[in-house]
Amino acid sequence: MPSRLSYESGPSASPLLGETIGDNLRRTVERYLDREALVDAPSGRRWTYGELWSDVERLAAALIGTGIETGDRVGIWSTNCAEWVLVQYATALCGAILVNVNPSYRSHELEYALNQSGVRLIVSAPPSERSDYPAMVESVWDRCPSLERLVVIGQPSWDELRAAAAGVGEEDTARRAASLDPDDPINIQYTSGTTGYPKGATLSHHNILNNGYFVGELLGYDEQDRVCLPVPFYHCFGMVMGNLGSTSHGSCIVIPAPSFDPGATLATVEAERCTSLYGVPTMFIAELSHPALADTDLSSLRTGIMAGSPCPVEVMKRVIAEMNMDEVAICYGMTETSPVSTQTRADDDLGRRTSTVGRVMPHLEVKVCDPENGKVVERGQPGELCTRGYSVMLGYWDNPEATDQAVDRAGWMHTGDLAVMREDGYVNIVGRMKDMVIRGGENIYPREIEEFLYSHPDVVDVQVVGVPDAKYGEELCAWVVLRDGAEPLTAEAVREFCAGRLAHYKVPRYVHLVDAFPMTVTGKVRKVEMRERSTEIFSLEDAAPTA
Repeated sequence: MPSRLSYESGPSASPLLGETIGDNLRRTVERYLDREALVDAPSGRRWTYGELWSDVERLAAALIGTGIETGDRVGIWSTNCAEWVLVQYATALCGAILVNVNPSYRSHELEYALNQSGVRLIVSAPPSERSDYPAMVESVWDRCPSLERLVVIGQPSWDELRAAAAGVGEEDTARRAASLDPDDPINIQYTSGTTGYPKGATLSHHNILNNGYFVGELLGYDEQDRVCLPVPFYHCFGMVMGNLGSTSHGSCIVIPAPSFDPGATLATVEAERCTSLYGVPTMFIAELSHPALADTDLSSLRTGIMAGSPCPVEVMKRVIAEMNMDEVAICYGMTETSPVSTQTRADDDLGRRTSTVGRVMPHLEVKVCDPENGKVVERGQPGELCTRGYSVMLGYWDNPEATDQAVDRAGWMHTGDLAVMREDGYVNIVGRMKDMVIRGGENIYPREIEEFLYSHPDVVDVQVVGVPDAKYGEELCAWVVLRDGAEPLTAEAVREFCAGRLAHYKVPRYVHLVDAFPMTVTGKVRKVEMRERSTEIFSLEDAAPTA
């Protein structure tokens, strides 16, 4: 009998949505006019779907009134707030391409993003203790020839922008919206590459509306759901899985804070009776460790999403047991695939929801290939995970060469992630192709060692990276976050804990204790930086290979 190959396609009884984001929101408004659509907890402001549509339509008219044409780029540079949501839907309604600018960018990175995408108008947050966004825009203005206008949320320029709607009739906005096509580009998101400049993944209405919709479908969303979103809107996790997943089902978007705050998140879930909560694993770890957890009523929760980086098994178990999230899902994806390719289901057993990233999404295909020859591997064998279907980006903005390297001639997006497809079709991510450690000819996947070290009673969080070694080529280094009050953990103690339970070559030689890991804004651990710092900390420069 021939072996089964690592390929799955996602059947669905629900058809893809063949409409624009504006049309979809309008249909939701018609059905749920007086239901709550958006809550900005820090400011106390609330919108019903009718009120949301009114503000979105007015802002779309204002953009048209300022001269923004279909396909023009409009930037948004802000932490989470209600205005971010309004700009997201208003640009979609008038056909502008929203350019998400990472709130952690400094002036050099901002200048690159504005010029690479050709932003005409940028909406920024007001100055804060952490970042003076308007001042940074002003500092690069003369070097950004396409940039014509800066609008600052909550300042007179915001009111001036909204006032521009006065000269635009409802029929003008409706005519613009009707001229749009679901396959039009509507969003540019810059991927945080480890080398070189970021690339602008360009996504269409069809890409992100359908991905948000089917994520919400698998979570069982309806008009009764209230979705707490501490994850950043500038990333797909917030604006697609969160916002579009909510509005395509008549659910309510709840913003707990401008940026992640575990205490504010817990308090908002209780006060707003949220039914769903999103986060990367480090966010859930912070919430589980927060002193307010025991006294917070989380009984309204039933589901949510943990994504962005591999989920530790022990953390997942605690989220289900202590946060009442019995139906919490694991999602896997990347910006270039809008983002979700695989997701666990609400009725999956604990094993599937703690040891896999689920199975293929409806209307998509996934396969696991040998990175050397591109052939699909047998189930149970590791290889590169690839995705094909409606979710694959239109391409990298103004970068056809990079697009051709990422998406092959058959339309498969090559993720760069190492995965194993089980016999039942569920997928396990075992690491990044670049993260795999080769020690003395043995291939080691850091995720396996991380999962094992999570079982140590004093370990709160752990990441494993490869470091140079003169004898074996690479050795393992574990960065460890300990529980409060724990005794320092030595490399020798780690070796004793692993003895007889892990193969000798999988036991970390080096241990580095930290309070936190270097992270991107979206919660991804910066392992490249960790490798570099580990090499310096343990004086391994002489063992590092030279070019």
